[in-house]
Amino acid sequence: MAYKSFKNSGGTVNVDLGDLNPKQKLFCQARTRYVAYGGARGGGKTHVLRVKAFGGALTYPGIRILIVRREYPELEQNIILPMRKMIPAELATYNGAMRMMFFANGSTIKFGHYGPNDDVEYQGLEFDWIFIEEATQFTESQFRTLGACLRGATKIPRRMYLTCNPGGIGHLWVKRLFVTRQYRDGERAEDYTFIPATVDDNPQLLEASPEYKQMLDLLPEDVRRAWRYGDWDALAGTFFPEFHKETHVIKPFYRIPSEWRKYRVFDYGLDMFACLWIAVDFDGRCYVYREVQQSGLIVSEAARLALDLTPAWEHIECTIAPPDMWNRQKDSGKSMAELFAENGLGLLRASNNRIQGWMALKEMLKPLRSEKDKPGLLVTEDCTGLISNLPAIQHDEKNPSDCATEPHEITHICDAIRYFAVTRTLGAEKAGQTDNPDDYDGSGIDYDADMTGGDMTDDYLTYGGS
Repeated sequence: MAYKSFKNSGGTVNVDLGDLNPKQKLFCQARTRYVAYGGARGGGKTHVLRVKAFGGALTYPGIRILIVRREYPELEQNIILPMRKMIPAELATYNGAMRMMFFANGSTIKFGHYGPNDDVEYQGLEFDWIFIEEATQFTESQFRTLGACLRGATKIPRRMYLTCNPGGIGHLWVKRLFVTRQYRDGERAEDYTFIPATVDDNPQLLEASPEYKQMLDLLPEDVRRAWRYGDWDALAGTFFPEFHKETHVIKPFYRIPSEWRKYRVFDYGLDMFACLWIAVDFDGRCYVYREVQQSGLIVSEAARLALDLTPAWEHIECTIAPPDMWNRQKDSGKSMAELFAENGLGLLRASNNRIQGWMALKEMLKPLRSEKDKPGLLVTEDCTGLISNLPAIQHDEKNPSDCATEPHEITHICDAIRYFAVTRTLGAEKAGQTDNPDDYDGSGIDYDADMTGGDMTDDYLTYGGS
């Protein structure tokens, strides 16, 4: 074991911190504002979090540290109790009522849980370091709320340390910031560090539990990829394991057959207007071929956007909308549906039966007629919002037949496709039906392949550009 000596008023105290592997040492040495560790199970992320927090409390006298998990029982079991055993009473004492550890040098560690309705608990607080255990269990909004607490008058460097595995409601934002490193306005790449670690990086665990790696190897493929290897594209726990990019995503259309029936469907709120355009072919197969997501739109602006993005030649059978659009507004006495209609967008009311809608969508994701057939729902690759958000939706913890409503920012476009799935729509009708459903003009050309351009060539034309 590794021991570290610390001085206090009573003399020198030796503390057993345990051994750190090379990846854990990199985590402790990182100096960026946001540092994430993990990716796979068994990488030793919880231990290094405890060590780093303890080391920071003794290195910077007077530092204010917050360690937070989503639920308190897990926080107590995995963080508080082990730290109380790790830290000698000569250096720090624990106050259970305050859930705080007080160090002789003036440093403090506060332990907190952060559920869906706990935002107000962290508004206005100030910390020098914040540790988020199992960060993918948090929404991006919660991450930002905690980030706003990194402040104070001292010269202690402000940092946030995260541990994480693929999956969970926060999968997308953690992946975006730390793995794929896709940054938005105001975000700086130099502020973020990710240290990937797997069970192979943790020899202490492998020595103590040699069967652990074998247990991971026996898991179902998608779970194994996520938990064993830290694959952020294998979303263990997703509500839609039926969705696969290689199966459901196709090249954009360069023309939509006029014979196909076309529909618009949307979910609307001031926080997000998510609209999809869907075509249905002769077999009843559905193609999502256009999408838009935009926040901050009033009804007239949302209606205008949907109409402007629909070419004049593109006949839309109807626009499907959520049932709350028909609720009367107290100020005007009108419903949102009426306001949309006044702005040129008449609506068809969808069912709000969530379970029925999700189950209908699951059926659409399956092969249409046989196991070797194409799925009943295909998405063009330029519909990036639906492609990324649909597989990110997780199971509701209290109702496994439903999906989670958080993070809210990824649910709008998923709700839109649900409204379509639960609504009875008609497919295309072909005059002079041929024996082969793929023959749209008797020429023997495969309809799907022709309309999507088949294999890409150098002169392939994408929808709306070259």
